[in-house]
Amino acid sequence: MTAHLFSPLTQRSLTFRNRVVMAPMCQYSAVDGVATDWHLAHLGSRAAGGVGAIIAEASAVLPNGRISPADLGLWDDKHIEPLRRAFAFVASQGCVPGIQLAHAGRKASTLAPWLGGTPVGGAQGGWDDIVAPSALPFAANHATPHELDEAGIATVIEAFAAAARRAHAAGAQLVEVHAAHGYLVHQFLSPLTNRRTDRWGGSFENRTRLAREVTAAVRKAWPDSLPLWVRISATDWVDGGWNEDESVELSRELAKLGCDVVDVSTGGTVPDAKVPVAPGFQVRFAEKIRREAGVPTGAVGLITEPAQADAVVREGRADAVLLGRVLLREPQWAIHAARSLDQPAPIPNQYLRGF
Repeated sequence: MTAHLFSPLTQRSLTFRNRVVMAPMCQYSAVDGVATDWHLAHLGSRAAGGVGAIIAEASAVLPNGRISPADLGLWDDKHIEPLRRAFAFVASQGCVPGIQLAHAGRKASTLAPWLGGTPVGGAQGGWDDIVAPSALPFAANHATPHELDEAGIATVIEAFAAAARRAHAAGAQLVEVHAAHGYLVHQFLSPLTNRRTDRWGGSFENRTRLAREVTAAVRKAWPDSLPLWVRISATDWVDGGWNEDESVELSRELAKLGCDVVDVSTGGTVPDAKVPVAPGFQVRFAEKIRREAGVPTGAVGLITEPAQADAVVREGRADAVLLGRVLLREPQWAIHAARSLDQPAPIPNQYLRGF
């Protein structure tokens, strides 16, 4: 039987009610990494809106790994309980609660977008201990990061594992490693940002070492019965950068380490990349990785229409579709999509009379 957007997806011990997944989107609304009522309302409304799973925004595994001072965190036990409240509600709606583990690397310590999104130093509420694989700033107005040494890399790996344990304690049932969009793990992958000559740079094996070791550490810390996803950028969109063939090979390696889905995005490494943005422009990378690496994939990128999303799954181009900004605009997108596709709609009892 051909899978479609509203057919269940089983991953390890979990079955997602459908293949519509809310992608992680930073809300810049945490206080010292702690979730607020905004997160409860934001995540809860999309769960009630019918999606099969929700991946909460990039949550920093270390304080200096936040993109902004207002990012979620999982570097301390104080972050567990507020997330538990949100995740419990998400699960009560029949939706799988998940969270993305992240370290921003050289793109850390910036203001929220509505405050300009510009870099901010320690004197202005940010921090100065910005780290990266190599001492190369993201842009001219960004601080030059400190190059991580062996001890610093080991600290990052353990921080990802510790954050995974906290995510489970908070009730997450899906965890995703953020190795995309020019953040720290991606910075190690790309020759544009990794100029190291030690065992963490140079060859494909060395540049992918952090991604592999983080994935292995998270898989060990995360229950074997629950799925682990990894988000990658399949290409930097720049000659000489990370590319789609390397992404296929990395995906094979990640699958061997226990990654259940490769969530395929693109770009983010450098600010001047020429990205050919168009509806569904990244789906072909998810399809290539699924076909050539033999691993389940998630497709993202300007997927906004129900028939468009359904075709991605129906045609075997990806196993799930991750939606971002369209769910900010329309929290009940999944309900409306199911009805338009003549599929049973996951409508909460409280909303039945509205439909």
